[in-house]
Amino acid sequence: MAEALKTLVFAGGAIHDYKAVGSAAKATLEAAGGFDITYIEEDLDVLTRLDPYDLLVFHYTIGEITDAQKNALLGWVASGKGYAGIHSAADSFRGCPEYRAMVGGHFITHPRYRDYQVSIVDSAHPITEGLVEAFVRDEQYILNYDPRVHVLASALHKGQAHPVAWTHSWGSGRVFYVALGHDGPACEHDLFKTLLVRGSRWAGAVPG
Repeated sequence: MAEALKTLVFAGGAIHDYKAVGSAAKATLEAAGGFDITYIEEDLDVLTRLDPYDLLVFHYTIGEITDAQKNALLGWVASGKGYAGIHSAADSFRGCPEYRAMVGGHFITHPRYRDYQVSIVDSAHPITEGLVEAFVRDEQYILNYDPRVHVLASALHKGQAHPVAWTHSWGSGRVFYVALGHDGPACEHDLFKTLLVRGSRWAGAVPG
């Protein structure tokens, strides 16, 4: 049996109900198995103490990151670790372009919370293999993103496709981002749960 991924689930920040999202993410990963989870809220200094972990699952909104926290996080991922960002992870640290580059994109705006359809762009990737389009009730993020990211799923807004999930590399590390997961109820959708579990496993499956 493969050793469990040593995983830090981190939640915090303003605006969103980070307690609900963080708790839901933790519960989903625990139910899936294969994750040795530590759960922390709000204390961004933990970003300078990531060495024990293989994977960071991150949900945070706005806020500020210090140079020490930023350098530690980006260096840790680049060394061959995994990062899985949930929803507002793309709206963290608006004044830090290096963090935004690591995530692969950043939040621009969103339409009203509503039902919308998510389509699978790459059905051959291990994260999305076998998945089909599904309706979700969530807050759709419209993102400015690096065209080099590998888009796995998308959704239409005003006739244009916008990414819902992507992967890319940061140094020797792997980054996964999913724009779903605005609140507790959104995190109960099967598609969110599946993408979170598979995306976290994919991101964490890198040599340290």
